[in-house]
Amino acid sequence: MNLVDPKVDAYADAHTTPSGELFERLAAETREKTELPQMMVGEVEGRFLEFLVRLRGAMRVLELGTFTGYSSLSMARGLPEGGRVITCDVNDETTAIARRYAEEAGLTDRIEYRLGPGVEQIEQIDGPFDLVFIDADKPNYRNYYEAVLPKLADGGLIVADNALRDGRVLDEAGDEPMKAFNDHVLNDPRVECTLLTVRDGMLLVMMR
Repeated sequence: MNLVDPKVDAYADAHTTPSGELFERLAAETREKTELPQMMVGEVEGRFLEFLVRLRGAMRVLELGTFTGYSSLSMARGLPEGGRVITCDVNDETTAIARRYAEEAGLTDRIEYRLGPGVEQIEQIDGPFDLVFIDADKPNYRNYYEAVLPKLADGGLIVADNALRDGRVLDEAGDEPMKAFNDHVLNDPRVECTLLTVRDGMLLVMMR
């Protein structure tokens, strides 16, 4: 299901400052070597994440769901001197691709890669975090959210990807986990949120 007209999507992509040739090669390799290349954030969303990091002045970023590294590279580019992205995943093969491109981009000093289940990794990492990007297994989003919320810095931001799930959140009779997650966040008195229709939906969350 295309929530946005593909021509509009292409127009948005064409009117976003390109991330560069390295990102083009990373995208091509992701499409060639992975079973679900659509998991990659892509140009528009990657740039948006980079802008969020810059605008927030984030020094510490936590990412749940490295995949092949497009998003971690994008966010690392937005960091000020001394900033760091800690990114977690359970797949060593896709993480190896991410590491290789980070090295080529000269960003290895800004990105720390961790392998293992997300909630376990969160428990082992000290906060606070200025920005948390959740882009991992959807049934666990609520667990990730509850684990990172106490480690969010003052004025910190949580960004949950795939909040629209190709429109499946609109199915009242379905059991789409992102629908339950979106409702949970909306009704959480501790936070405020806004759901953006960027790509497959990005839910932005801040503490009250």
